Amino acid sequence: MEFCRGTGGSDAARLAAAVAFCAILAAGPAVVRAASSKLSEEPIPMATEDELPARTAPPIEIGPHFLGTGNLPDGIELPTGAVWNPAFWVYGNYRTALQYFDDGTNETSEWANRLDLYGNPHLSGTERLLIGVSPLNENGRFSGYTFEPDVDHPWNNEFNTQVTRLFFEGEVAEIFPNLDPDDRGIYDVGFAVGRQPLFFQEGIMINDSTVDGVGITRDTIIIPGLSVDTRVTAFWGWNEINRDDNREDPQAELLGLFLEGDWGPSTVQIDAAYVDGADDSFHFGIGSSQRATLLGRTINTSVRVNTSDALDRDTAATSDGTLLFGEFSTTARGSGDVMYLDAFWGKDEYSSALRDPDAGGPLGQTGILFAAVGLGNYGSALSNRADNVVGAALGRQFFFDGERRQLILEVGGRSGTEDTTTDQAAVGARYEQALGRRFVFRVDGFAATDENDNDSAGFRTELLTRF
Repeated sequence: MEFCRGTGGSDAARLAAAVAFCAILAAGPAVVRAASSKLSEEPIPMATEDELPARTAPPIEIGPHFLGTGNLPDGIELPTGAVWNPAFWVYGNYRTALQYFDDGTNETSEWANRLDLYGNPHLSGTERLLIGVSPLNENGRFSGYTFEPDVDHPWNNEFNTQVTRLFFEGEVAEIFPNLDPDDRGIYDVGFAVGRQPLFFQEGIMINDSTVDGVGITRDTIIIPGLSVDTRVTAFWGWNEINRDDNREDPQAELLGLFLEGDWGPSTVQIDAAYVDGADDSFHFGIGSSQRATLLGRTINTSVRVNTSDALDRDTAATSDGTLLFGEFSTTARGSGDVMYLDAFWGKDEYSSALRDPDAGGPLGQTGILFAAVGLGNYGSALSNRADNVVGAALGRQFFFDGERRQLILEVGGRSGTEDTTTDQAAVGARYEQALGRRFVFRVDGFAATDENDNDSAGFRTELLTRF
């Protein structure tokens, strides 16, 4: 099958991924012990409506309320036996930011804006249609004003009417309940068709928000002695495919098979994707996440191995490489603060299958120093590309005022394993403050340097409105 063809080098990469994964599974029980807790047998009284927190309603709400209380209406019974309670909700978020970014060569200061607006015709707990637009940004460009550098047209107008979300999702067993009244058959099959977001391997393999495609999911697969719940998804995407260079490949189609299951103490993901485009590529990833007790501490761990094979040639859109990524976090003693260490090793030039125009590179998951902000021309403090590099980020997330305020302090660095990759180091901080029920004020800043004494810095303030 063409889905599995590759070169000798690609076979070695897949073998390395498989060996690493087997080593993780084999060593896991000997190194860590699954955390356990004893549940109380005392019943907890049901909260009254007065005791529940006040609901924050969307601006437009027709039909049953979103997260409302009280009795459900009778609904509409379909000939299939399904009962739908139609509702229509409008919600979204608006981001506006003033930001300054100096990459060591060029300085940019700007006012940038982004609006993501969604309309949700809701039919039942499993069936809905989602429509979305982002009228202030398009293809990684955002409406606003450029203060620096001095340009002839500082006002940036990216107004558009492009639909960024338009998909229907549902489940066969819920639409046709008469097929299996006892819910014992094989009809727990979900589907989604239309323009939709894709996110796999925590965004390392796939992070794209506007893929036209169809996905079919078989849920609640039980493997005796191994898995209490496994889900398998097959996906075909035929349009709006953005490659690793964050640009659309109009010729590309995606074929993907994605598996996730609770296997013992771990949640395991095994994902494969083939992109047929201007330059074909194959991508494979394995990840394992678990919470365990190590030396008396509860540790959250996640280890992932991802490989990419350029089946035709290495380009900016796709290239050969392997990325090993690990996340480790724990709660600080005597507080609810979170301490974390994320580390990576990129061999050769790993490339993602799909990446959104404003998603940055595959290392964005490492921390705030590597992540793309997804708004304007403000770049990451440290490069989030995974070409011939090792690196890490160490940080602590502080919570205050009942988690209405938080502060993240982080230090990170990356070192090239080849002469073509520059060593970098940075320190950064992020502060967020909730204002009322719908607003969040955020401040980001960083300072960085590299082996060539090329210093860079950034500072930004943002107001996020959720409605």
